[in-house]
Amino acid sequence: MSSSNDSCQKFTGEEMVEPEVLEESGEKMSKKAAKKRAATLKKRLYRKKEREEATSSSSSLPEDESFSSNYGDVTPKSAAGRSWREAVEGKELTDVSYLVEEIVGSEVSLRGRVHNHRLVAKILFVILRESGFTVQCVVEEARVGTSMLNFVKQLSHESVVELIGLVSLPKKPLTATSQQVEIHVTKMYCLSRSLLNLPLAVVDAARSEADIEKSVKDGKPAARVLQDTRLNNRPLDLRTPANQALFRIQCHVQIAFREFLLSKGFLEIHTPKLMAGSSEGGSAVFRLDYKGQPACLAQSPQLHKQMAICGDMRRVFEVGPVFRAEDSFTHRHLCEFVGLDVEMEIRMHYSEIMDLVGDLFPFIFTKIEERCPKELESVRRQYPFHSLKFLPQTLRLTFAEGIQMLKEAGEEVDPLGDLNTESEKKLGQLVLEKYKTEFYMLHRYPSAVRPFYTMPCEDDSNYSNSFDVFIRGEEIISGAQRIHDPELLEKRARECGIDVKTISTYIDAFRYGAPPHGGFGAGLERVVMLLCALNNIRKTSLFPRDPKRLAP
Repeated sequence: MSSSNDSCQKFTGEEMVEPEVLEESGEKMSKKAAKKRAATLKKRLYRKKEREEATSSSSSLPEDESFSSNYGDVTPKSAAGRSWREAVEGKELTDVSYLVEEIVGSEVSLRGRVHNHRLVAKILFVILRESGFTVQCVVEEARVGTSMLNFVKQLSHESVVELIGLVSLPKKPLTATSQQVEIHVTKMYCLSRSLLNLPLAVVDAARSEADIEKSVKDGKPAARVLQDTRLNNRPLDLRTPANQALFRIQCHVQIAFREFLLSKGFLEIHTPKLMAGSSEGGSAVFRLDYKGQPACLAQSPQLHKQMAICGDMRRVFEVGPVFRAEDSFTHRHLCEFVGLDVEMEIRMHYSEIMDLVGDLFPFIFTKIEERCPKELESVRRQYPFHSLKFLPQTLRLTFAEGIQMLKEAGEEVDPLGDLNTESEKKLGQLVLEKYKTEFYMLHRYPSAVRPFYTMPCEDDSNYSNSFDVFIRGEEIISGAQRIHDPELLEKRARECGIDVKTISTYIDAFRYGAPPHGGFGAGLERVVMLLCALNNIRKTSLFPRDPKRLAP
């Protein structure tokens, strides 16, 4: 017994068997019981020795202080802040979109948001999202320690983090991320924590309609984020992969627009947005007081584009804001949008402008396909669509030919009136069926439905030297030859109810000699909307302004 008691004295806490308890029992242990007790004590002693050895090993110890500099919240004076600066010094950030199989084995520094995470055993899988691209990051307790694992596990979704890790190839293909490699994390720092309860979850806002419908059928309905919720919380909504892609596509549309026009000898200009009179006529203007004078926001850069031509600039274009005070509660109208405007001298005929358009927009469409394949795929994952169908030589139909096609299809239309939305869509279907294109021009419009400065046709003043261009059955471009005769221009302005005094400087520009000229204007947001076959222009406006929305 004494030897057993001596052995018991070696243990402390819950592993210690108090000798007093055995002595006070007054009972002797049998040899069998004594052997059993000795074996139990030996096993406990062996386990204790293992733990002590693990505690003394700094290379694999989760609780060792050497891990404490590998994670934390970065604040101006925090230890984690200092550690982060030391860790990232001299290391360039790698875009998530650049994480591919070719760089497996490389150490990378990444910055992004915590999209979501899940814990499996002692391994935490974190989906990192950056500019719409996602990658799986693996945080292993055996590699980084328990404390760091717990730190990463409690980070809220949408928190901004920076991490360092090794690029690795997963055993199985990944389906939940855009990138097909994973990152084995060694260090992670939180630069900014997000609120736990957000007005919308980015993962919900990124779901396709098909995913939502499938979740309903499976009995686990996913949240559907409504349009007003998205627009009220636009900084969150913009984080979805589809939205990130849409505004990159929009950027490349502008780049291709400028690239083509500059190659054709055009000059980019910037015209004023504060005007004494309206540029289009009518009442759809935002009126304001300008230092005691009545003024309005420009409905288009039209008048100043023409004055630039009168100033011998010959070929000009502009990318800038346009304001329309129309109470149009439709899927394709905004009160403020980005205009793509062009004006040019005409040598012989207004068809020269149509020639330019017929080359310019196919150039843009082709460049988007070449330069934005990842972005187009990101949009398709949430909003499925097929690539735009267009011909090498852009189709042109006269307005009368379009009216005839509609009449033959049983549609009632006014031959001297404008086409309404339904008629445009119907004509688009008919053109697609007959000519196999979703991009075409309709020209020689009735004069009555065009702005006052549009040149009437020489052979019939009921029609004008004007045109519209359509994508997927919806109008995106309006263009024409302009009146460069001041007397005719003044007469047309009065007929349209415009006070000639408010545009006197514009008309005077033509009294000094003006060459024949014309141009066109398109809405950037509408071009992108129709290129990607979206159902609402608000999806392609960064912070849309419509009759009911002035914020954020």
